[in-house]
Amino acid sequence: MSVMLNHTIVHSRDNRESAEFLAGILGLEAGTEWGPFVPVETANGVTLDFATVPAESISLQHYAFLISEAEFDASFEKIRAAGIEYWADPQQKHPGEINHNDGGRGVYFLDPSGHAMELITRPYGYQDGAAG
Repeated sequence: MSVMLNHTIVHSRDNRESAEFLAGILGLEAGTEWGPFVPVETANGVTLDFATVPAESISLQHYAFLISEAEFDASFEKIRAAGIEYWADPQQKHPGEINHNDGGRGVYFLDPSGHAMELITRPYGYQDGAAG
């Protein structure tokens, strides 16, 4: 069997709020609560299992999602319509902008618990139709 990422646990102030936030932006569905987790499954079968933990226990993380141009348009419109702050860069030095790295588009925003979420339409290193 090939090695594949199956799931990861995302610590959140409120598991349902965070799962629904991300699912809403990405056009996915937050799943049924299972034990302490609310899952959001991506198209490649990886599940983000959101778990409620005390705020002081949350170590902020970064999650990047590779999406199509059409999905970017839809997600970015949801971000703007909701008045969510966004940046072209992870250092948040370019507010209200997107980037065009690797010939695609990208944007950073924060989830309700403060995790850095990134949407990209090309994988890092993408050149001339092939990832480098």
